Amino acid sequence: MTGLARVGCSGWAYRDWRGLFYPESLPTSAWFEFYARHFDTVEINNSFYRLPTAEAAESWERQAPPGFVYALKLGQFGSHRKKLKDPTTGWLDNHLDRVRRLGSHLGPNLVQLPPRWKRDVARLDDFLAAAPTDIRWAVEMRDTSWLHDDVFHVLERHGAALCIHDLLAGHPWIRTTDWTYIRFHGPNAIEQPYHGRYGPQRLGRSAERLTEWLQDGYDAYAYFNNDYEGHAIQDALWLREQLAPFEAVA
Repeated sequence: MTGLARVGCSGWAYRDWRGLFYPESLPTSAWFEFYARHFDTVEINNSFYRLPTAEAAESWERQAPPGFVYALKLGQFGSHRKKLKDPTTGWLDNHLDRVRRLGSHLGPNLVQLPPRWKRDVARLDDFLAAAPTDIRWAVEMRDTSWLHDDVFHVLERHGAALCIHDLLAGHPWIRTTDWTYIRFHGPNAIEQPYHGRYGPQRLGRSAERLTEWLQDGYDAYAYFNNDYEGHAIQDALWLREQLAPFEAVA
């Protein structure tokens, strides 16, 4: 049995996408519907900066077509201010209350760790032990000290995915569970994140790796965050085409 592929962008409401992706005359209130005609998933970054209201989460659930899923970021209060400490004191429950309102449209949840926070295996272990196992969790490391076998073993034990991304030089392509989560921050992400287009030449190797994993039965979620000038749209459409045989939604 092959894996399922979902490819999308990190957000959909970018003003400079008007005329590049969204028709000039299309009102912003119709942008999500238009986006969802082309992609079956989106990564929501806003939840990192502020806990969504219950009404916002319920609105996301209502607007999503059948088969569409959202990936959501854990709020920075838990990942950056608390550094994953004391997940049972309420902040994780607040996040879960919102994301569960998405019902069948809930996809993986992303935990982005702060830069310059050095490896703390016990803290990560405690957090993942508290995180409900019916939700898929991915962890994005922003300090190279976390790219360590001890961390990978913790992720494996809890069935969490190592988020593969290009904001750290030489980040390994490693799976720690039966699915993977990839974030594309830009072809020159370390120097100028969120800008530029990858294009087929730079994405070719990623497409090959993902195809191999999908053929072996592992699901894949891939999101493009190079949103300036609509490059994320072009790159996501190209990668989606390469992985079309494994699409979750026809």
